[in-house]
Amino acid sequence: MDHIKPITEADLHAYVDRQLPVPRRVEIERFMASRPDERRRVLAWQRQSELLQTWLDPVLCEPLPLRLPLKPEAAAWPWRGLAAGIALAVVSASSAWFVRGALDSDGTRLASVNSGRLTGFARRAAVAHVVYSPDARRPVEVGADQEQALVTWLTKRIGTPVHPPALGALGYDLVGGRLLPGDKGPVAQFMYTTTGGQRLTLYVTREAAGQETAFKFGQDGAVKVFYWVDKNFGYALSGGVDRQELMRVSQEVHRQLAPGS
Repeated sequence: MDHIKPITEADLHAYVDRQLPVPRRVEIERFMASRPDERRRVLAWQRQSELLQTWLDPVLCEPLPLRLPLKPEAAAWPWRGLAAGIALAVVSASSAWFVRGALDSDGTRLASVNSGRLTGFARRAAVAHVVYSPDARRPVEVGADQEQALVTWLTKRIGTPVHPPALGALGYDLVGGRLLPGDKGPVAQFMYTTTGGQRLTLYVTREAAGQETAFKFGQDGAVKVFYWVDKNFGYALSGGVDRQELMRVSQEVHRQLAPGS
């Protein structure tokens, strides 16, 4: 089998997503037949992909505003990348950690270091980021060219005014947004990109009532998340950029969306 191309992690994810040609699938099945641990891992990804599909089914039939022109393929649900997203954000073997603390008066200092795992809306935000940010065909439901319609739609569905912050001055342009199912109701996800293609996603939820308002940082695998709570709103900014860059953008998001801004 020396002539066979080495089996990588990306190959296993592509196998789960059914993105490989038949000959390569056969090679990977032979590979897994002799490696039960790898086979169990792939089977777990497949089960989690099915669970995530069930979790997101309510959005599949979610109506868009009638004013929005839809392309023929817009009715198709983009399931490519779900298994990869779950593997990265849910099954990641790397340890997660976060920094708990409050922003001081100028919004630049973090304090009170603790260790732990991403939970609650921060974890759901990380999952949503790795599911949708790699999608080249349909990363958002409504594009930035229809921003006002997007704001109107999300505001109506979530039940309170919600809008994407303007991050162009930091080098991040709005791609658009989508509605996602949360733990207790709909949530919004806004996506941003740089000219180089680096994407960040902002997760906005009303599920944070009663939670502490500390500004926190967490990481699971390659996904980093800054998250905080303001007046019953939970915000989580996720991306693959370094921590300092994500903190810089998070502070601007916090400044723009803080009550009274």
